[in-house]
Amino acid sequence: MAKLIYHTAITLDNFIADSNGVADDSIFLNEGDHSTDFISDIQQYDAVLMGGKTYEYGFQFGLKPGEPSPYKLKHYIFSNTMQFESNDKVKLIKHNAVSFVQDLKMKEDGKLWLCGGGKLAGSLIEHQLIDQLVLKINPVIIGTGIPLFGNVKLRLNLDLVDMKQYSNGVLKSTYNIIYS
Repeated sequence: MAKLIYHTAITLDNFIADSNGVADDSIFLNEGDHSTDFISDIQQYDAVLMGGKTYEYGFQFGLKPGEPSPYKLKHYIFSNTMQFESNDKVKLIKHNAVSFVQDLKMKEDGKLWLCGGGKLAGSLIEHQLIDQLVLKINPVIIGTGIPLFGNVKLRLNLDLVDMKQYSNGVLKSTYNIIYS
């Protein structure tokens, strides 16, 4: 059974992007030791899962619909509105993300990386499908934006399994989620 890990950058006030969906270096620190560790960290994953808006964010850097991002992993894109043909590198899932991820976790082994999409993360955590959080907490408060779990509000118990502090103020916290 695969393990689903929500590995993402957040602000100190738990936003993954600003209200306009911007998650660039105006909010997040992209330079420093944590960036090198991030590149190393993503090598552990067997596939990447992301919401449509997270995937579309790459379009401003030249990514085209149906193309994989620079991460050399199998991509699963969750969107009801996007239109492109799935291929062997990028699969578009248009309906019932929860059922798809349940099946994917049962069929696969290894680690699946949920890299973004607060709404997607919210629906997956509501159904207890996220196993671990890896949060790159940036030393910034933006006041409003896209929350870590979208509009989902729930209480979770977490077990801190790793913590690393970087010289630029970024903290990387790794938590196992304890569902009761």
